[in-house]
Amino acid sequence: MRDMTIRGDMIRLGQLLKLADLASGGGDIKALLADGVTVNGEPEDRRGRQLHDGDIVAAAGEQLRVVAQAAG
Repeated sequence: MRDMTIRGDMIRLGQLLKLADLASGGGDIKALLADGVTVNGEPEDRRGRQLHDGDIVAAAGEQLRVVAQAAG
């Protein structure tokens, strides 16, 4: 499992997939979502899904954990 540190307390699914270098643009994100992406074990097909600290995303054979960076 790979920890993905984000600034703030929320990131959208599409942004996380780009941050993790699993997608380079919208077409890649669509293809990943069509192949199957889960958030906390539940299937997800919305690239705009909001993710928060502790959420687990599985995509393209990888598991990503959202880690919110503390402000300050």
